[in-house]
Amino acid sequence: MLSACGTNNGTRETDASQPSPSDTPAASEKAQTKVVQTVNGEVEVPLKPQRIVAGEYLGSLIALGITPAGTSDHHIKNPYFLEYLQDVENIGDGNGNVEKILSLEPDLIIMDDFYPELNEQMSKIAPTVVIPYASLKTVHEEVAFFGELLGLEDQAKAWLADYDSRIASAKEKVLKAIPADSTFSILELGDKDIMAVGTGYGKGGQPIYNGFGFKPPAKVAAEMADPGWASFSAEVLPDYVGDYIILTSDSKTLDDLKADPVWGLLPAVKNNHVFLWTSDRSGYWDPIAILSQTEELAAWLTSL
Repeated sequence: MLSACGTNNGTRETDASQPSPSDTPAASEKAQTKVVQTVNGEVEVPLKPQRIVAGEYLGSLIALGITPAGTSDHHIKNPYFLEYLQDVENIGDGNGNVEKILSLEPDLIIMDDFYPELNEQMSKIAPTVVIPYASLKTVHEEVAFFGELLGLEDQAKAWLADYDSRIASAKEKVLKAIPADSTFSILELGDKDIMAVGTGYGKGGQPIYNGFGFKPPAKVAAEMADPGWASFSAEVLPDYVGDYIILTSDSKTLDDLKADPVWGLLPAVKNNHVFLWTSDRSGYWDPIAILSQTEELAAWLTSL
């Protein structure tokens, strides 16, 4: 798992220092490290990090029971994280700023590859593991990766077992209420165009397509095949809409859609088969968000 995502399976465990007889067992344990291979070369990381700064991938850390010292502003705003972040510092926009991260005295920093110059500065503050954006393709892959990186394999297996059980339960309930061959469109309403997305961009694609096993309409599926999304105008909307719509919009209501000359003619709109949410809820696709969204969508579908 580590080798697939930028580090290798054959990590080297080392002892960062030779403890003196006066050193406590706890201090000796904290000093132990291992070397992992990342996209930026080998990085020596602590076996038991105590103060992690997570510019990204916070969802997997939460799944493993870790409360970081600090995380990025967009994670602080994540509605699915609220109960976990009472004592977590905001390190700023993007992946954070150097001064704030330095003040937190981290012993491990976790980032994606969006800000290479920042990551270079981070590596001078503490061991920095960079995992390229979207290189971890599934919830299982991501949580297992961090379980191995942080020496929390058992916690990862336990969380994923619970995740699988809850997803399976949600799917079972949904398929008792909704025909399995129903088509679903995952859409986001922009200023001019409409975007249809698959499983890689949030908006509900993971729960609907991966979790429940539903399919998009054939035409939009073909257009989304590469790069995983499609953009089109409202005029051709009937060609892209399935039996049910999961729609992200920061301005429209269902009544607005019913009054629209194009949207209002769609069977999904007429039948109230539209789930509307705003981008501040639909845009997250970390493991915690996906689990919560799956159960939220299941509750809606089983109430129709």
